[in-house]
Amino acid sequence: MRRAIAVRGTVLSVGALLVLAPVGLTPRGCGDLSGGRLCIEGPVGGAGPFTVRYAQYKGHPDVAVRLGYQRKDDRITAFPGWLGTQQTWHGRAELTSRLDTAPGECIRGVMEHRDRTYVTEWHCS
Repeated sequence: MRRAIAVRGTVLSVGALLVLAPVGLTPRGCGDLSGGRLCIEGPVGGAGPFTVRYAQYKGHPDVAVRLGYQRKDDRITAFPGWLGTQQTWHGRAELTSRLDTAPGECIRGVMEHRDRTYVTEWHCS
């Protein structure tokens, strides 16, 4: 009887860890803001399409956001490169452009809204 209770308690504990583990984790290339999540995706350290995406949390009105990126290497941090301005639609705004990034270079997503600038963490190759 004790063994059955101990096994059941262990299974419940492991199950709770699996359910609770993803909560609060921010995916690589993303940053959590008070109104949503800003992300950049692309082949850092190579050439290809990069996407900057802003996904609002539920309950926020659609807004116009300026989306872009910022690059850095061991010598310099560049000014933002802007992809454009887009109105969120159903809580999402997303723009894509082709970039050529070098090995050892870092990139992060940038968003402007109402004269405030928001950035993700650096995403490095």
